[in-house]
Formats: sequence, C-alpha cells, structure tokens
Amino acid sequence: MANKIPRVPVREQDPKVRATNFEEVCYGYDLEEATLEASRCLQCKNPRCVAACPVNIRIPDFIGALHRGELQQAADIIAEDSSLPSICGRVCPQESQCEGSCILGIKSEPVAIGKLERFVGDWKLEHGAAAHRTAPRNGRRVAVIGSGPAGLACASDLAKMGYGVKIFEALHKVGGVLVYGIPEFRLPKQRIVAREIAEVERLGVEIETDVIVGRTVTVDSLLGEEGYDAVFIGSGAGLPRFMGIPGENLNGVVSANEFLTRANLMRAYDDTYDTPIYVGKRVVVVGGGNVAMDAVRTAKRLGAEATIVYRRSEKELPARVEEVHHAKQEGICFRMLTNPAEVLGDERGWVTGIRCVEMELGEPDQSGRRSPVVKPGSEFDIACDVVIMALGTSPNPLLAATTAGLETDRRGCITADGQGATSREGVFAGGDAVTGAATVILAMGAGRTAARAIDEYLRKR
Repeated sequence: MANKIPRVPVREQDPKVRATNFEEVCYGYDLEEATLEASRCLQCKNPRCVAACPVNIRIPDFIGALHRGELQQAADIIAEDSSLPSICGRVCPQESQCEGSCILGIKSEPVAIGKLERFVGDWKLEHGAAAHRTAPRNGRRVAVIGSGPAGLACASDLAKMGYGVKIFEALHKVGGVLVYGIPEFRLPKQRIVAREIAEVERLGVEIETDVIVGRTVTVDSLLGEEGYDAVFIGSGAGLPRFMGIPGENLNGVVSANEFLTRANLMRAYDDTYDTPIYVGKRVVVVGGGNVAMDAVRTAKRLGAEATIVYRRSEKELPARVEEVHHAKQEGICFRMLTNPAEVLGDERGWVTGIRCVEMELGEPDQSGRRSPVVKPGSEFDIACDVVIMALGTSPNPLLAATTAGLETDRRGCITADGQGATSREGVFAGGDAVTGAATVILAMGAGRTAARAIDEYLRKR
C-alpha cells in the first residue's frame, strides 16, 4: 500500500561542515530514492496538489511517469506548465502549496513533490532532452523587462506561442533574484540557474543585459520607435525597507538585498574574488522571512556569529520551515519576540550593537497574525558589528516615474488586473513588481498568466 511507505528522507551535507562552505546543503534524491518516493503517490482522481500549485503542474501525472521509469515523459509533463523545474524544486514553499494539500499529509507525511520535481528537472538538464517545441514565428514582438522568474516564465511561454521575445535585464547577469538574492548553498548558479536560463534561450528568446529601462530606453520607446507590440514588466522589487530608528545610518547597517547581492553576484564568498564584504565578528539580522534566513546563513558562512531578531514568536515566522530548521542546525541564534529600537555606534560612526525591546503578542491584526506589543521597561542591548535589515522590499520607482499613465498603489507597486493588464494599453506586469516581495513560483505564475493575456490582446488587434 503506497501510504504505508514512510517518506524517503533526503540526504544533506553535515550541518557543522556546511556552515563553513557555500556548497549546496541538500543533495536531492537518486533514481532509486525518487522511484520509491514516487510510489507513495495515491494518484488522486481530484488532486488537491495541482489546485494548490500556482502554475498547476499535473503533479500525479509526472510522478506516475517517474514511477514507471519514463523520465523523459515526466520532464515533458512538467515542461507544459513550468520552465524552471530544477529551481522550483529547490526554492518553492511546497509545505504551504502542493505538499500542504497532499491527502497523505493528513495522517502521515505528504509526498515529497518538491524533491521529485527537482529530481526530474536535474535529470532533464543532465540528459539534454530537447527543448519544448515552439509554434512558427508570427511576426509579432514582445519586450520583457527583467530576467527574474516572472520575466523568464512570460518570455518562454510567449516564445512557445510563436512571438519574437527579447528580455532586457538591468544587471550584468541574467536571472534576477535567482542570481543575486538566493544564496549559492540553496540554489547553485552555474550548475542549475545558468542551465535553466540556457533552456529558455533555446526557445529563441533573446536577452540583453546592462539595460536599465527608464534610463537608456523607456517603455514608451519600446512600444514606439523600437516597434514592440506589447511590453511585460517583471522588474521585481529591489528597493529595501528600513525601520526608521535612530542609528540606521551608521556604517555597518545594510539591507539584506545589498548584502546578498554582494555575496552572490560579486562572488564575495569566493576566496579567489577580491570583492569586499564586511561582516565583522557578530552579525544581527532583523526579520523573519526567507530573505532573513538567507542573509543570516550567509553571514555565518562568512565567519560571523549570526543572530536573528524577530518581533513575533517562532510560530509566526514567515520563512519556510525547512530554512528555519537548517538555520538552527547550523548554529544560528534566534531571539524571538524582540524588536530593535536603536542601532548603537562609536564616535567613528561604526556599529557597536543594537538596542532592543522585548515584545508580547496582542490581538490579531488584518493579516490574522497576532500583533506584537512592547513590554514596558524591557530594553536590552546585543553587541554586534553589522546589522542587516531584512524587512521586505518594494519596486524600484524608476519605471513608473518614466512611463506616462502607468498607475501604482501606495506601496509603489504597479497596479495590474488578474490577467496582468496595467492602466497602459499594451503594457502588462506581474511578479514582485505588482505584489511586492513574494515567492519565485508566484512570480512565475503571474508571468505565465500575463503571457496568455498578451497573446489574447495581440490576437484581437
């Protein structure tokens, strides 16, 4: 009986060893392990896992093919709905999406859908199965701004439909948050990201780097003299938020975005590169999301004592359960129900510590989470050299400021309907540029939805 088999554990690097290197933490399944885990799937008639997947991958179908040893078919089934399986298998919050809806999870452990997707994705990269067939070129051209998950998903779907697609990327490396945000130990750049992007290029998608839309070109010039028929904005959310507390302008206070970009894109973690990155002896990371976990685990690997400070309890941590578990294994200190009130510094303007207050949980707020309230007289100091703020991000205002008639909300996010259409005709948007910082798979889902809407829009014209 499938559900009598316990979930197949996944092999990982030893925590003491991996806390000193940037190699991938999780080794993933081999064929034998993947086949055994695939045998646990109940092949439900109305699979709840598919409904819970933002891109609606036909999960039981690909797992069934994997179980039968038909790996090419498994890869083809995933490719119908996802262009980045090796990436999503590694970084999706499966526990709150597909696996969180798995029937097996009610009485035992859910099927390890993410680990199986990763296995199939990696098999496809290794065995070079042909890229998905594309429709004949239809003579229409679409510009995609940003090469993160939303842009890559939108571009690959449009290319499959027969559109000429060009991605414009502001940075010198392609991949958006996949290359500058998520650390190497969670998502290997050369082995996985670069090869997944090569698959997208194989569909005929052109990519141009070092183009800041709003400076060298604008949305208007793309639709005008450049002759594109539509534009998709998937520029992400790269503008960091700060707390507005005293001492935040001291040397040694950085945003998680800047810290991770230095570490990832500039290879500051690699001894053979001389990119400076300052961590000092002790680092405090403020926040409780996945970005906070990425920053604190990176700081630990760069040799610092690393601490998370979060104003709610562990139950309310927004980060993935797996990331929190890995961080604890690696010796990260968690100070829960703690909120910074001031960053302390010396006479030279460098950080020496952070003054915090203890919190307690009050009534639930609009999000349904209980609001933290300050405990009077509970101030205490934590000594540190660096404070990393991981409090979320919002979109860069440059695009909206240089595009007439493009509406944004009070957070600076581009306003778009459920299909990705903005207030400007022919301009679509999706991912973090619309929602604010969210997950890779939600951005991909938005990119795919917008691709369908762009196709419909251009067919009607």
